[in-house]
Amino acid sequence: MTDKRPDWDRYFLDLCEAIARRATCDRGRCGCVIVKDKRIMTTGYVGAPAGLPHCDEVGHDMHKVIDYNGKITQHCVRTLHAEQNAIIQAARFGIPLEGATLFCKMTPCRTCAMMIINAGIERVVCEKHYHADGDTIELFRQAGVELVVMKEEVEEYDQQ
Repeated sequence: MTDKRPDWDRYFLDLCEAIARRATCDRGRCGCVIVKDKRIMTTGYVGAPAGLPHCDEVGHDMHKVIDYNGKITQHCVRTLHAEQNAIIQAARFGIPLEGATLFCKMTPCRTCAMMIINAGIERVVCEKHYHADGDTIELFRQAGVELVVMKEEVEEYDQQ
């Protein structure tokens, strides 16, 4: 066998890619896995709230947003982020996340970061940076949430 066995971080990041294939918004197409003691607690992917139309059915609901650095960017507001959906699933089914690790494609947005902090998640591992992650990095620093970014590059996607 020539393939090297992946470490735990790589293993769970690879699972995020598989989960992301269920995403219904093709902008960023992300998946999330929340893990505790090397066991999957919950997963989530980008998608509209249950029962509402998805981007891949009716198109994006694009809004212009001013980022923390004053840059104007485009965001689809039809969907929940993968991190939000994973945390919501845990709440819905009574799964405690205190002390867990969250795995995702790129550094979470500011809103997701605040949810992660309040959920008691202690560590976040992501593949790349989100283009507007300055607030997130500072919030995690202040809250003592460990942030691991595997590649020091920014995730690029259409209509960013």
